[in-house]
Amino acid sequence: MSGHSKWANIKHRKGKQDALKAKATTKIGREIMIAVKNGGLDPSMNMKLKLALQKAKENNIPKDNINRALQKGAGGGDASNVETILYEGYGPGGVAILVETMTDNRNRTVADVRHYFTKFGGNLGEAGCVAWMFKNKGLFLVEQTEKINEDELMLAVLEANAEGFDASTDEIEITCEPDAFESVQRAIESLGIEPAVAQIRMIPDITLALSADDDIKMQKLLDALEEHDDVNEVYTNYEFPEEEE
Repeated sequence: MSGHSKWANIKHRKGKQDALKAKATTKIGREIMIAVKNGGLDPSMNMKLKLALQKAKENNIPKDNINRALQKGAGGGDASNVETILYEGYGPGGVAILVETMTDNRNRTVADVRHYFTKFGGNLGEAGCVAWMFKNKGLFLVEQTEKINEDELMLAVLEANAEGFDASTDEIEITCEPDAFESVQRAIESLGIEPAVAQIRMIPDITLALSADDDIKMQKLLDALEEHDDVNEVYTNYEFPEEEE
């Protein structure tokens, strides 16, 4: 790492993902269906559904679309033959990449993912080849403003079982185990604070900077993967150049 925020990658990609709103409607709808299929319709008992509904709200997905996805998930329908598959591989310069997909045709999806890896200087690997470099964590980013009382916020989230609190950048970074996600989120919101990011995601143990040429290849690879209809999330330990944050 070069000293900047460990979570800068998430913030950087958010701008790119915001440009994919049309695809987001389809992807989030599929995520809701799968969550309901596997865990039921009650968000209080189904964390994946709660997070999918939160993502739908953040992306301004119409209620009618959300309700259709909920109904399809509960009744089988389009969700009955969709499965979640995680692909692992190495990008340019050896950076680690996890690609979470939701697909009704695994042969099509793996062929496309492998093609993108190969085209942009990487290679698709075997299951487990890079997953060990990541930890599943709850992550909250809170923008620093004059209204934020850092001490009060830190006390509230630590009492709610947060494990990390970093206010050294322009965004306060709060981390927790997935099981503590809801309690930490409630603690933040109880102070009238709405996090800029509230996610459970795979976080790399370390990040890796690339050369200028590999930076270009890596960002093209990420763009190709994120634009694919079957790709739900892409996680990487790639460290974006500081001038692009």
